[in-house]
Amino acid sequence: MLVHLQVRNLAVVKQLSIDFQAGMTAITGETGAGKSIALDALGLCLGDRADSDLVRSDADKAEVIASFQLSANSPAQQWLEQQELLDEDEPEHCVLRRLVTREGRSKGWINGYPVNLAQLKQLAPLLVNIHGQHEHQLLTRPEHQLLLLDSYARHQTLLQDVAAAYQHWYQLRKQQKLGLQQQEERQSRMQLVRYQVEELEQFALREGEYEELEQQHKRLSNSSALQEDSQFALNALYEGEHNNAYSLVQAALQRLEQQVGNDSALEPLVKLLSEASVQIEEAARELRHYSDAIDLDESSLVAAEQRVTQAIQLARKHQLEPQALPQLQQQLTAELEALMATETELAASDEAVQAAAKTYRATAKKLSQQRQQAAQELSEQISASMRGLNMPHGRFVVAVEHDEKAPATKLGTDQISFQVTTNPGQPLQSLAKVASGGELSRISLAIQVITAAQMTTPTLMFDEVDVGVSGATAATVGKLLRQLGQAAQVICVTHLPQVAAHAHQQMQVEKTTDGETTETRMTALDHDNRVIELARLLGGDKVTDTAKANARELLATAS
Repeated sequence: MLVHLQVRNLAVVKQLSIDFQAGMTAITGETGAGKSIALDALGLCLGDRADSDLVRSDADKAEVIASFQLSANSPAQQWLEQQELLDEDEPEHCVLRRLVTREGRSKGWINGYPVNLAQLKQLAPLLVNIHGQHEHQLLTRPEHQLLLLDSYARHQTLLQDVAAAYQHWYQLRKQQKLGLQQQEERQSRMQLVRYQVEELEQFALREGEYEELEQQHKRLSNSSALQEDSQFALNALYEGEHNNAYSLVQAALQRLEQQVGNDSALEPLVKLLSEASVQIEEAARELRHYSDAIDLDESSLVAAEQRVTQAIQLARKHQLEPQALPQLQQQLTAELEALMATETELAASDEAVQAAAKTYRATAKKLSQQRQQAAQELSEQISASMRGLNMPHGRFVVAVEHDEKAPATKLGTDQISFQVTTNPGQPLQSLAKVASGGELSRISLAIQVITAAQMTTPTLMFDEVDVGVSGATAATVGKLLRQLGQAAQVICVTHLPQVAAHAHQQMQVEKTTDGETTETRMTALDHDNRVIELARLLGGDKVTDTAKANARELLATAS
């Protein structure tokens, strides 16, 4: 709850420091005194738009500090912990600060940490719920009626389920629509890729095969020369009748071996010649095998030439090197598989979309059922409050119409209508058509009090929501707000003594001027000063003994 509010140089406020207590607090004062200044100041701390006009004329900047006491594990405390803004030394406290300069710039802090406006706005509904005096004007709007009903029903989890089901269905439909739009282009591409893959598979060039084909073609093209030269080399080395390399080495080796006994220095030479002889013999054997293996078949050369030519032609068609054809085949095969999978997915998308639609409709129907149950309870409570607010024949109905075939939205498919009758025999009609301004204000007040009681927000602020109410009805309003103050902190700006008398504590707002400057002050009233302030509200500017007596009686009765 709000425990302290400090304001400096905001509008007509020069300096304000006020403590708040639990229960119901009434803020009263003369018309034009600035009774709503506390709400305006608090609104700044909660992320309202900052304007340089808010800065007092004789100051450079305005500052507002609001201190709150938090319950353990409350939504506000959990949010602060998630955002790493919790004061670890005093986790049960939260301090908001907002600074506005003459130039219109503003800064915000939470527990001393700089924050942006969005963070203040996220935290705001977890701390305070402000009900304005013009809120009854929103009652005729269907979207606001739906918001009030859902706030009363407190089925946030189910609302999130409906929104998630809607989003899932929407995304599937979007993907399906995109898939259908691209289907003609995709099928054309798939036809081309399939032809290319079949052509490459039919040619079936292995990885590294083109390099082998080039070598084979080169060898076959020169087979005659290869055979002739290898035979010459074989004769020169080994098989020639006269003076071949092997016989000459052997002759030299025999002579040197005979001389080794005469000079041991010849031993290394003998060894080298012996090894050379072995090498020549081995080379001759390999040359013989090589020569025998040379293929002089013309058909093999033609076949190799044809395959090399086909590879070059196929590669030229795809604008790449022949050796890259196997990799291209793999890539096109993968693309073809992906295209075919997309077509399969598209064919199955109807089933997925229908399943998502079925899930959404079922979840929306469940939400509608909970809304209808909450609507019945809310209708009965508002009708009872209307009778207490001087509308003895009043009847209020929250109508929930569910259409399973209605266009899907994140909030379901329900149509909400607030209907009312205030006179006997008058049928239920739309709230905007039936209620007068005063009746609408009272109905709005009843709705705000009842729906506020269902909320988990620790502080509720009402800004002159009792406009158009007087007499016994005003006393009933005061009772409602006091009862609400038993469950939450209620701060109410009012001009009615019957309402103010029901508050657990009361504050007075005064505006003073020295002819040059104007200043607004807010003061907490003790019992005697409450009597005087209530007497002023009862009898006008002149406070008489009779008015004081009436004020004391009003206080005694209310408490």
